[in-house]
Amino acid sequence: MAENNLRLGVNIDHVATVRNARGGAVPDPVRAALLAQEAGADGITAHLREDRRHIMDADIEALMEQLTVPLNFEMAATDEMQAIALRHKPHAVCIVPEKREERTTEGGLDVARDENRLAHYIAPLRDAGCRVSIFIAADKKQIEAAHRIGAEVIELHTGAYCDAHAEGDFETRDRELDALREMATFGHSLGLEVHAGHGLTYETVQPIAACPELRELNIGHFLIGEAIFAGLTPAIVEMRRLMDEARA
Repeated sequence: MAENNLRLGVNIDHVATVRNARGGAVPDPVRAALLAQEAGADGITAHLREDRRHIMDADIEALMEQLTVPLNFEMAATDEMQAIALRHKPHAVCIVPEKREERTTEGGLDVARDENRLAHYIAPLRDAGCRVSIFIAADKKQIEAAHRIGAEVIELHTGAYCDAHAEGDFETRDRELDALREMATFGHSLGLEVHAGHGLTYETVQPIAACPELRELNIGHFLIGEAIFAGLTPAIVEMRRLMDEARA
């Protein structure tokens, strides 16, 4: 892939949310992942939560067996999740904060407060060949801490930017966008690969995609929702088109 191209990672968690709402086997998140792969996704993201509210262990096993694009395994920094990641050795692991009462990941990981533990936690993952990413706010202190602990990648949380846009608070939206751009540049200057994601839609993706230091966007909930109306393949194709247009 050319250096200027921006990768699209498709998060399939909420296909599993729909499945689990009723129980049984449908809709199958692995089928969604394979469709996304065919539609042009550069990778698949799946978050195995401690309470297994959407993605299940069997889903991870099937994804590892069937995907030909990389799997980005989102996980909390727990011993259980580390053992699962070391067993499967996915292409990438993304360490995210996790609270059982939250509906979705509400913010970035506080790396600066937990630096020593996280440095020791991610070392075996790196040694196993996994690309380690840390999901953080667009905050200089957190980016510096992620760099110090040996992360190869940071993923900047775009939720505040997207929420402000949805609420019509364009002053806050633009301030959040400026911070994301500035911190993407800063992370890149440290030698980190910079990704972004959370809450991105057709309306909000292009200003983020236009940031030249970003190498990957991870998008899930919106695409799965849009798939109800348009189909998953057309939804991904349109998101890919908007990303490429912004990058060009």
